[in-house]
Amino acid sequence: MIGIPLGLLAANGAEWVIHKHLLHRLGRRKKSIWAFHWTHHRSARKGELIDDAYHRPFFAPEWNTQSLEAVWIGAAAAAFTPLLPVAPFFVGTTWACALRYLRLHRRAHLDPEWAREHLPWHFDHHMGPDQEANWCVTHPFFDHVMGTRKPYAFTEREARDQLRASVRPRTRAPVGSYPLAAE
Repeated sequence: MIGIPLGLLAANGAEWVIHKHLLHRLGRRKKSIWAFHWTHHRSARKGELIDDAYHRPFFAPEWNTQSLEAVWIGAAAAAFTPLLPVAPFFVGTTWACALRYLRLHRRAHLDPEWAREHLPWHFDHHMGPDQEANWCVTHPFFDHVMGTRKPYAFTEREARDQLRASVRPRTRAPVGSYPLAAE
């Protein structure tokens, strides 16, 4: 049974490491296999957290953010499979966490108000002024441990940014009510 809390820790730690080091650091290179993540960021910023890739069928004819994410998360979860005979609770927990990640991340990018309320750390990652923080999606535990949790939703800063965006004259098509961070 110790495998359950260890699986929860491993899954949350993996979220943090993969998001920070693979998706953001290596994903900045346009030819990287992780570059799809920056397409996701651009879509989320322009769509006020909505990423249209999550409106497409899961197995659409072309690869998109949602399908690539599922493949990589499935691969990460499968990597624990050899431990199944000796650590079934650990492996089962990591698999459950992978499915939970996919479900929560998809919902966050289809329902921004729900995400702001239930996953504010993920909302903060995409919509806050610092997209190089708030690496966890399902729970901010490792962001707190690593000192990378930077609240934005429901703060005075967010209220000021929303007010400024609402009074700013639009000179081009709207791209969201939040200032774009440097990518």
